Amino acid sequence: MRSRLLVSALALTVLGTVAGCANSDTPAGAPATDASGSSVASFDPTTVAKDDALAGQVPAALKSKGTLTVGSDTSYAPAEFLKADGQTAQGYDVDLAKAIAATLGLKASVQTAKFPSILPGLGSKYDVGISSFTINAERLKAVNMVSYFQAGTQWAVKKGNPNNVSVDDVCGKTVGVQTGTVQETPDLTDRNAKCKAAGKPAITVVSLENQTDVTTRLVNGSIDAMAADSPIISYAITQTNGQIDKLGSVYDAAPQAITVAKKDTALASLMQKTVQKLIDDGSYGKILASWNNSDGAVKTSELNPQP
Repeated sequence: MRSRLLVSALALTVLGTVAGCANSDTPAGAPATDASGSSVASFDPTTVAKDDALAGQVPAALKSKGTLTVGSDTSYAPAEFLKADGQTAQGYDVDLAKAIAATLGLKASVQTAKFPSILPGLGSKYDVGISSFTINAERLKAVNMVSYFQAGTQWAVKKGNPNNVSVDDVCGKTVGVQTGTVQETPDLTDRNAKCKAAGKPAITVVSLENQTDVTTRLVNGSIDAMAADSPIISYAITQTNGQIDKLGSVYDAAPQAITVAKKDTALASLMQKTVQKLIDDGSYGKILASWNNSDGAVKTSELNPQP
């Protein structure tokens, strides 16, 4: 998982562009659109009503600013990614951020950031990080984490698995991951240690900043497999028109969390209460359903749950 861990096929012309270049006008993670070009996702988080009781608990500095600044690596469809304009963020994490802000009487500003830079920027550059952060012991030491989603690790290969990759033994294979994810460390790090101990060739790990670029490498055949959060793999399969296949089963399912600076306990507690409110009133479920990711829903949001 992204330590981090939609919906019809792409047009053939777009697929050709994705296969040849990671910087196409329509990213590999772009959502399906209807005839008008609008995203299939239909829930409007700005319709979420302000909760006066929760809004009254917003820290003074944040209330004065009026905007919840969210750090997010917008290359991780369908959780957080950019529209075709290359600027506007969308995805279920983005909708959740907007719904949280609306509940608190704030506006949401989702700012694109490199994934490894988000946690260090909490409390200074960003109020919160919402970017598919998997809860683990190391992160809990550094930041507050508010659970809101469940995902596991899933692998994918080019359609038909032409390089005969097995999740049980990827020694000697070339595997793509997004930089800073749990798929990179500890998953592939541990697998590589086992390869070395067994006297087998090492895994060639291709670590890229953007998940869309990892997917493009797999479609192009320059890597043998990729590993990512389960929702990301499912979405990539749909958006590449079935050019890649799932490999093996989902494993290491764990909660993902909104991140808040360690010192900002009041804001972290408020985030937990707000997410739980959105779960209870059904807004949260509608957001996930609109992005076809209801399987990852949780019933309870927790502050700093132990992994």
